[in-house]
Amino acid sequence: MKTILVLSPHPDFAEVIQASLNPEEYRIVHRIGVEEAEPLLTHGLVRACILDVDLIGVQGVWVIERLRRRDSKCPIIAYTADSESEWEEEAFLHGVTHVLTKPIRARLLNSLLERLWSVPKYPQPRAAQPTALTPLLPPAAFSRPTESLSGRVANASQTLNVLRDFSSILTHSLNAEAMLKQFLLFLREIFSVNRAAIFLNRPVLPLSETVSPGQNHGLRATAAIGLPSGLLEHFELSLEAGIGGQLVRLGRILRRDSDEVRADSEAQKEFELLGTQVAVPVLDRETVVGVAVFDGRVTGEPLVNTELELIFHLLEQVGLALRNIWLHDQLAGNHEMMTDVLRELSSACVVVGRDLRILHANKAARRHFGHKNRRTGELEFSDLPQVLGAKIYQVLHTGAAMGPFRYEPESSPGTVYSVNVVPFQRGNSSVPVSALLTAEDLTQTEQLRHLEVEAANLRLIKAMADRLAHEIGNAMVPLSTHQQLLGEKYRDAEFRKSLDFALADGVKRVSRLLNQMRFLARENEPEPQAFPVEQLIEDAYQEARKHQPADKAQLQYENGGKPIVITGDRAALKHALAEIMLNALQANPKEPRIGVKLHTNPNNAGGRELEIEVQDNGTGFTTETAQKVPSPFFTTRNVGLGLGLTVSRKIIETHHGKLEIVPPQAGQHGTVRVLLPIDSGASMVA
Repeated sequence: MKTILVLSPHPDFAEVIQASLNPEEYRIVHRIGVEEAEPLLTHGLVRACILDVDLIGVQGVWVIERLRRRDSKCPIIAYTADSESEWEEEAFLHGVTHVLTKPIRARLLNSLLERLWSVPKYPQPRAAQPTALTPLLPPAAFSRPTESLSGRVANASQTLNVLRDFSSILTHSLNAEAMLKQFLLFLREIFSVNRAAIFLNRPVLPLSETVSPGQNHGLRATAAIGLPSGLLEHFELSLEAGIGGQLVRLGRILRRDSDEVRADSEAQKEFELLGTQVAVPVLDRETVVGVAVFDGRVTGEPLVNTELELIFHLLEQVGLALRNIWLHDQLAGNHEMMTDVLRELSSACVVVGRDLRILHANKAARRHFGHKNRRTGELEFSDLPQVLGAKIYQVLHTGAAMGPFRYEPESSPGTVYSVNVVPFQRGNSSVPVSALLTAEDLTQTEQLRHLEVEAANLRLIKAMADRLAHEIGNAMVPLSTHQQLLGEKYRDAEFRKSLDFALADGVKRVSRLLNQMRFLARENEPEPQAFPVEQLIEDAYQEARKHQPADKAQLQYENGGKPIVITGDRAALKHALAEIMLNALQANPKEPRIGVKLHTNPNNAGGRELEIEVQDNGTGFTTETAQKVPSPFFTTRNVGLGLGLTVSRKIIETHHGKLEIVPPQAGQHGTVRVLLPIDSGASMVA
């Protein structure tokens, strides 16, 4: 069966072509443009192309040029509404085989198509029809020393005639049904076979699996002569029993009157239903891919052994051809599936050859990078943005893949792409033959991410407002109580002392809340200054004690005997360390002891960093607590916002440092580690 490609923007044109041709001889494939038909053309799957040229002029010539670039040998028949001599001459110069005018005339079209593939036949001398007494190709004919020269010449002539006629079957190399039909007609012509049929075990497998003909056991008739079609539609053989089972077990030709068939009732029944006398296995040199059954000659004489041997060997070549056809169908199906997948992907996919020619571009690529006013409708390398073109050129010349990078086109503000460029090598060559560019449109993803961040910020503000109102309310309760009793108990010394404590405690709590909010909201830090770490730790410890007074509190400080100076925002770092020490004081409120150790170590950037380790004498962090402590609003106490270590982490990270909650060990106390860069000017954000 020949595949005819119809290129037309109107489906009606393809339907008229299909109605004009024999469906058993021609398969019609309709495509709108050359880019959609590219897989068929580049792989030579089309026997002829019928082009509907609505606009006679330069555009039609461009379509013909693109067809010729993809398939230089495919015959082209162009249909036009009107006839113009200048355009026809230009069309013929660009490779058109025929130019026809509408409407479509079925007889004329069929005649032209038949002439495209017709080969002139010249009369050839034919040998006498072989009979049962004179086989077609006796195997020993060439080895007999007493044979005459004229006999050997006759046998050679017969062999050449058989090979010449058999080669005509190869014209159907991609159509199994047509090839087998032609093969049976060929056998009828040289052997006068009365009835014949070929049953195939054609694989029906997913495209991703390997062809393995032995997996299916049902053999259905693919081609037949002399047998009623109604019988073959409802009849099939099996490789497990009957004729097929015997051929698989024996691996040789099987006759109806053989001992094996006499002992097999199912094989006898199949021979009787088909009206045949002999069965020949169809091999591909590995497995049985089918069964061929034959009756005797039209004269009633049986086929002799020499003729059956020739049929056996010819069927073996047919079996190899069938396997290649099935593999080709699978590859073509895989290629078509992958082309469809690439075409429908939302990400832009562009394959660029080493000569900077666009080999493939899907719909998304043409939508994102193609020019709407282009007359050809195809994407060219010059259409790609200069930045992406330079990346592709670099990959093609270096062979190194270009990892995901962000691309924002200047002509479309707000549009964001994630782009990858991957080289394609062939074999062991280090030079890529092409490169694949994929561009994923992240515009909506970025917008959704921003919306999610805004929604998270709103949830955070809501939680902060709720916690802040609760904490301020706790600070206002003693003040409100004293305010109500102020008029009648002002002269009471004990009341004034209690009022003074309530005012001081409320101011401290509200001031701490204000500092936390201020440092959380701060984006830009003031000018950095250099200061010693020892005094900073002492000031932070005293600040922490204001919020957690304890008579027996102790601070143990170790710095290795060397003064250390860092650069940064002193007020912010003091607040961060004060929150860390306050957390250490609260770990053991009765007898708190804080141990602070300082170390300087080299960092990964080639500089040095300061390590501040703060240890308390409490029970230590649990594994779950150590993970949640830096999170906003997490607290194990009944009072407080749970923002202390959150604020500390932000301040330290602003100084290019790091806050670590040391994983707890059995029997050890809680430890918080702070890492800060020491180099001048490197500890602050610009």
